[in-house]
Amino acid sequence: MLTVIRVHLPSDIPIVGCELTPYVLIQRPDMIVTNDDVPETAPLDGHFLRYRWYRVQSDKKVAVCSIHPSEQATLQCLGCVKAKIPITKSYHCTPKCFSDAWQHHRLLHDRAASAVNENGTEEEELFGRDNSSGSGAVNNNLSSSASSASLANVSAPLYPAAVTQRSGGETWIEVGRSKTYTPTADDIGHVLNFECVVVDAEAKVPVGHVNTILTSRVIPAPSPIPRRLIPVDGMAHIDADARITSSGTFTVLSYNILSDAYASNDLYSYCPPWALSWPYRRQNLLREIVGYQADIVCLQEVQGDHYEDFFAPELDKHGYYGLYKRKTNEIFGGNTSTVDGCATFFRRDRFSHVKKYEVEFNKAAQSLTDAMIPTGQKKTALNRLVKDNVALIVVLEAKVSNQLVDNPGKRQLLCVANTHVHVHQDLKDVKLWQVHTLLKGLEKIAASADIPMLVCGDFNSVPGSAPHALLALGKVDQTHPDLAVDPLNILRPHNKLVHQLPLVSAYSSFGRTVGLGFEQHRRRVDSATNEPLFTNVTRDFIGTLDYIFYTADSLVVESLLELLDEESLRKDTALPSPEWSSDHIALLAEFRCCKNRSRR
Repeated sequence: MLTVIRVHLPSDIPIVGCELTPYVLIQRPDMIVTNDDVPETAPLDGHFLRYRWYRVQSDKKVAVCSIHPSEQATLQCLGCVKAKIPITKSYHCTPKCFSDAWQHHRLLHDRAASAVNENGTEEEELFGRDNSSGSGAVNNNLSSSASSASLANVSAPLYPAAVTQRSGGETWIEVGRSKTYTPTADDIGHVLNFECVVVDAEAKVPVGHVNTILTSRVIPAPSPIPRRLIPVDGMAHIDADARITSSGTFTVLSYNILSDAYASNDLYSYCPPWALSWPYRRQNLLREIVGYQADIVCLQEVQGDHYEDFFAPELDKHGYYGLYKRKTNEIFGGNTSTVDGCATFFRRDRFSHVKKYEVEFNKAAQSLTDAMIPTGQKKTALNRLVKDNVALIVVLEAKVSNQLVDNPGKRQLLCVANTHVHVHQDLKDVKLWQVHTLLKGLEKIAASADIPMLVCGDFNSVPGSAPHALLALGKVDQTHPDLAVDPLNILRPHNKLVHQLPLVSAYSSFGRTVGLGFEQHRRRVDSATNEPLFTNVTRDFIGTLDYIFYTADSLVVESLLELLDEESLRKDTALPSPEWSSDHIALLAEFRCCKNRSRR
């Protein structure tokens, strides 16, 4: 018979919307240990595993602290209740907790007040609705740092009465019968009990000990305030005769989602382990990505197994078709299924797939060394250039009913490049060489077809660096300091570091836009480069590494996803955090096609 010998959960705090899948270790008579499922439909040695999930519900209902989700809340900010801020954000475990959090908590109040002043009504788009009821009793004295809010003891029942009585005075409600369970809003504040037992397949009776696990109290899924799409004066830099009247626009998202293989507790020790766990992050990332409703989605750092098992099937449910290019693994020594790569998705109702090009920089490095590097130096050269990075280039065609320009009868094609450039900051020559290699490939595509282009990704290069200059300016100044790092002489002659694509960074539109209402967005853009102040925020680094470039002779920026302010992200030290599940932020731009002008 089977004997269950151990059961444990992968994360310490259960979260609404995040799947819980206990690790069930079982032992067969032949002493082979496995964690495979043994369902009733496929018994093993005449036995199967039976699962039960229960919500443990007692007379004492609790709310959970919004800052320390493993702690029970004892105080509630009545200012949040009055402002109709989601009620889960109003709870705190101690007065000190509330006082310490006040600097960032007050931003919720300020934004709520601003939304009311601007619109005359509560801003449901920003704050959503929460139908939970919570009323306080006695007002408490406030710390001086939180003098403009009021607090109340949390004492009123928050949840409906339980219905299933179990022994010992505890009330349990059965909520699931599979190995995996996804907590719901009804579970918030309650402990979950997982049971696993071996059952005789014939007699249908349990055999042996019932293995159980009690979780921590279920907490709401932390959710950031949604980012708005901000219209920009996209026509300011386009000739008047290039403007068109077509109503067809499309949106493009670029996002480095942080591969689970890189999301170590040592590197991101400031992020709670439960918020860093992949079961939580993948659901949070999916909600965010789907919420943007982009027509084209370019993701970086997508593990091969996560693409196949999660992102492709989940985004398929939302109408997306996906293409994927995994990094080569010449220098990676681990499990090849966890190698990450670039994934590009597009809405099936808006585009169809025409062609795919895969760029492997390792192959380009081999060709380069064969042609340029003396035989005795080839091994050294390959050790420096072979970094497994790739790019995925996809040619799409707009569906007839979604024609992007006023040109009936002509195919409307769009070329989308998605890449992740090497990360090491000392290898400036390798970064520039990879970007140059990608651009030369795109030039060949442009020469064969009159086609608008987008170049998206994590370029691991800050504004003003040589790779950024090559992308944005079409050339690199021969006195650029980055060119001093070139031990293989692969960047010489420097005058070859050019391209003819009229690329412009989409987010530079914020820096060029004038008019009332744009001051806040311009403050989040560097005045020297017109690029965002940051797209990557960790404890040790803050800066811009991600871009969406477009060919300005054929595309116009209509709107951009608003940038975030550093203060709001730093409340949890850095990214990733419970609200934001990557160390990068997503970029999104809305484009309109325009009539081509001559290329520069």
